[in-house]
Amino acid sequence: MSVLVTGGAGYIGGHMTLGLMDAGETVIVLDNLSTGFAWAVPNGAKLVVGDTGDADLVARLIAEHEVDAVAHFAAKIVVPESVIDPLGYYLNNTSNARALIDTAIKGGVKSFIFSSTAAVYGETSSEPVSEDAPLAPISPYGRSKLMVEWMLEDASRAYDFRYVALRYFNVAGADPAGRLGQSTPEATHLIKRGVQTALGIYPSMDVFGQDYPTRDGTCIRDYIQVTDLIDAHLAALAHLRSGGKSLVCNCGYGHGQTVKEVIEVVKRVSGVDFKVVMSPRRPGDPAAIVAGADRAKSVLGWKPGRDNLDEIVRQALDWERRLHNRRLDVKP
Repeated sequence: MSVLVTGGAGYIGGHMTLGLMDAGETVIVLDNLSTGFAWAVPNGAKLVVGDTGDADLVARLIAEHEVDAVAHFAAKIVVPESVIDPLGYYLNNTSNARALIDTAIKGGVKSFIFSSTAAVYGETSSEPVSEDAPLAPISPYGRSKLMVEWMLEDASRAYDFRYVALRYFNVAGADPAGRLGQSTPEATHLIKRGVQTALGIYPSMDVFGQDYPTRDGTCIRDYIQVTDLIDAHLAALAHLRSGGKSLVCNCGYGHGQTVKEVIEVVKRVSGVDFKVVMSPRRPGDPAAIVAGADRAKSVLGWKPGRDNLDEIVRQALDWERRLHNRRLDVKP
């Protein structure tokens, strides 16, 4: 049996591929390489370049490799971009996911892990937010992911098929062994952009909005280390394979930092006092969102152990230096 990882050449999907390989699983990676990298797929995992919406291709992979579980990461993830291009997000995130789910069920796949998002909550007055909080996404990105959750819920009632949807908060850091990190040059993740600015890749860093109702006027987010997040996925896979019921879980640490606080950590860890530019709010950004993750701990047995923002930033900084050296080594 094997696990099909869609988007497995990207940031979070790539770490899932590493985690599965470390656990001795057979892994098939399906990625169109629009934001992922073939070199990020470790030896031993099979990379197939293609789209999740290609039903014939997915059906062939499921049959040829005896796939018993799908971990679905392939998606567009930039909130402001989704406001500008909503139909592109519904096509890539929702329509393609529908095709993937349909093909998986027809191919006899019983277990499905879905990369969801805290953006399904939208503006929330509760902190931390639980999985039972009202779902009111304020961006097409959040809506596109919530639609997939609805499809999974309905499909699990109609077929012999179960799923775990993991709602991520803000994923950051890199593989502690230095094998992988956030590698997309234009990624908009705060810590990624911060370490890039510290290394001189950008002349300054924008802070979008300083008039939010938070302790310093900037947005508050819950930053979860990427390998801790992958541990939750591996726990979800074990849960499903052992006959566990379908489930939705938050993944975060239960506390948050403001944008300004994160920038100060990046400056301290890097030793660089880079320029910060205050800019207007971006569309689709809630003021604060922090995870209530008791369900993942109690039901899945998830035990996060890397809740250290300084170390998360240090990992991101070290990985960015590795990327810089890699680009120098690659001949044009």
